[in-house]
Amino acid sequence: MQVQHNISLKGYNTFGINAYAKHFTSINTIEDLINTLQLQEYQERFILGGGSNMLLTKDIDALVMHINLKGINIVSESDSSVIVKAQAGENWHEFVLWCLNHNFGGLENLSLIPGNVGTAPIQNIGAYGIELKDHFVSCEAIEISSLKTKSFSNADCKFDYRNSIFKQELKGQYIITSVTFKLSKQNHSLHTNYGAIALQLETMKIKKPTIKDISNAVIAIRESKLPNPKEIGNSGSFFKNPVISLKSFETLKQNFPNAPSYPVSNTTIKVPAGWLIEKAGFKGKRFGDYGVHEKQALVLVNYDNAKGSDILKLSQLIQKTVKRIFNISIEAEVNIL
Repeated sequence: MQVQHNISLKGYNTFGINAYAKHFTSINTIEDLINTLQLQEYQERFILGGGSNMLLTKDIDALVMHINLKGINIVSESDSSVIVKAQAGENWHEFVLWCLNHNFGGLENLSLIPGNVGTAPIQNIGAYGIELKDHFVSCEAIEISSLKTKSFSNADCKFDYRNSIFKQELKGQYIITSVTFKLSKQNHSLHTNYGAIALQLETMKIKKPTIKDISNAVIAIRESKLPNPKEIGNSGSFFKNPVISLKSFETLKQNFPNAPSYPVSNTTIKVPAGWLIEKAGFKGKRFGDYGVHEKQALVLVNYDNAKGSDILKLSQLIQKTVKRIFNISIEAEVNIL
């Protein structure tokens, strides 16, 4: 374990923001993690995972702890299912591919989501009709104050849409070190009805898809709409899709008859934030080094050397404009620091 000083975080966040860490260390083992948390000279700490779900608007005046724990192993299995544990520092997409290569089903709709395994439960990541909570068994985490390890069950995590206990009452109190999933080994349940998956499979001329086919379809869709963070700085979807009351949606339909929607319950409707932002005139708009992606209005981008504060101001302008036009509030999905 080595502590470095004044380290650029440009390569550690997918937005490519050139903010600096006053102090920085890479956590490669649980021993590293415990030892670092015991360092008395660094009382202010910042936990960094894959850097895919955050916008840095300033330098980090703390010890940045980059969680780099690696390893995937099978805990137990039956003829029909398998329990798999992945360490927090594993890249999420690479973990999904590992599962697919072993013919373990359940996570294929979550292909190509940026970030690491350890931060996935915090956000309850989701895409194309599937959320992490659907296959989550438990996670292990270390309490920062006591250095004790605790296991959190699915129920303990209080998962909600892009939300969990780790974003609410336990925010900043625990560091997730591993996540355990239950996946299928045969008779996989395929989810092809959400978004453009069925159409993409048709384009690929696949009538009886496998879980790998589903993954390939999702990857193709995402690559057609979302910029590669290695080429254009971004954090994927910047905003959550708002969930509004049925009454509010009926009012929206009076003014915008073609407004798309997805039922959530008997009384609530989910409206695509990307549609709202596009109708508000922001899709493809560029403001110097930053802007809104030309193919997906949900994605804010850093074209070159934008400041995080610039992208934050743009997000706030979008929120105000959407509220003014549609009377709908949209929340940032990205953590703003």
